[in-house]
Amino acid sequence: MDYSIKLFIRLGIAFFLGVFFRIFYFIFDPITFYLSYLSIKIIGFTAKIGGKGLLYVNNHSLNFANVCTAASAYYLLLLLILLTKDLGFLRSIKMFVLGSALILLFNIIRINILVYILVYYGENLFYSVHMAFWKIVSTIVVFLVWILLIKIFSVKSIPVYSDILFLTKEMKKGYLKSLKRRKNKKIRKAKARRK
Repeated sequence: MDYSIKLFIRLGIAFFLGVFFRIFYFIFDPITFYLSYLSIKIIGFTAKIGGKGLLYVNNHSLNFANVCTAASAYYLLLLLILLTKDLGFLRSIKMFVLGSALILLFNIIRINILVYILVYYGENLFYSVHMAFWKIVSTIVVFLVWILLIKIFSVKSIPVYSDILFLTKEMKKGYLKSLKRRKNKKIRKAKARRK
């Protein structure tokens, strides 16, 4: 497939998913909620599901808001993949599945740590650690997942930069070809005048 068509498709998918961002919540909300519930029970806490997004752990109630899903992390990962030149369809899917699994695993571990802190150390520390996870650690995790993925899948391209570099070279080639054509046209006209 032609590079320009691939680029158009990649950018189109990125734009489409940006507009319909809620699809990440639709997919990852239930997975995160129920896996968190199961893992909390496995590590020994008493857990019950309340209403939508409500979880009772020991004597505490936890409201799983949409941001607990880390949908923006999945979208950022997908953007990095879509904006990386020369990945190919199958490799992109493999990277997204593995990266999403790693983000999900981190998120479940994060939720379990927060539950442990809430139960044993109280709400004040819970909120402080929760904010630290949300504002700092989550971004670092997505970055580390991306670094791991480019190592595993031997990615040589840099998101956005490689496309810009390629397009710049192509434009330069086209410009130089057009200059050469103009020069040749002038030479032919000059020769025609001499005859």
